[in-house]
Amino acid sequence: MSIKVIGAGFPRTGTSTLKASLEHLGFIKTYHMKELIVNPERLPYWLELEKTRSTDWDALYEGYQASVDFPGYPYYKEQMERYPDAKVILSVRPFEAWYASANATVRKAAPQTIGEKLSMLGKMIRSARVRKAVNCIKMFERIFWTTTFHDKFDDKDYAEKIFNQHIADVKAYVPADKLLVYDVREGWGPLCAFLGVAEPEQPLPHKNKKENFKAMLGKLLSGEMV
Repeated sequence: MSIKVIGAGFPRTGTSTLKASLEHLGFIKTYHMKELIVNPERLPYWLELEKTRSTDWDALYEGYQASVDFPGYPYYKEQMERYPDAKVILSVRPFEAWYASANATVRKAAPQTIGEKLSMLGKMIRSARVRKAVNCIKMFERIFWTTTFHDKFDDKDYAEKIFNQHIADVKAYVPADKLLVYDVREGWGPLCAFLGVAEPEQPLPHKNKKENFKAMLGKLLSGEMV
């Protein structure tokens, strides 16, 4: 099985909705950070990518036809080289909305209060799976907050500069005929036209709203896909 769609957009740009939409359109399955947290045994492939920019792509993506969100998006160039026939979707949203969403969700993914920290420690002591899943989150924190935003995410102007530069870089690198710059608020139309598939009758499946993030993360850590 080969990857047919490569997601190049940041987390919190509608990537959960995009994952659900692609799967509804027949791209089963679509890789996403959710998949890694639920199946953390694939973490070594991503750590190898982080270190060497190369990995066993076929083993990593066994059973998948598309990839969106983290941890795949930083490696859109490497994926394009490995899967030259794949199309690229750059998911986007207005910066102000994205920044507020990221601040309210992934910025606070780690336990914040003493109670939350103690609860997580207990889960990690009892479960090797949870320990592995937490290592996946630590990789995200390292690559996204430190490598991408240079530990300056709280500087909103700096974060906006990085956000816009990423969009510009993807547009400059990916051939126009292989790229869709996509806001999920646009609905099925642009997505289905780009992929050459019929539009479903039902609305786009909007997922992972910020008010549900903590509950969703708890389920993922326990091994439940949501």
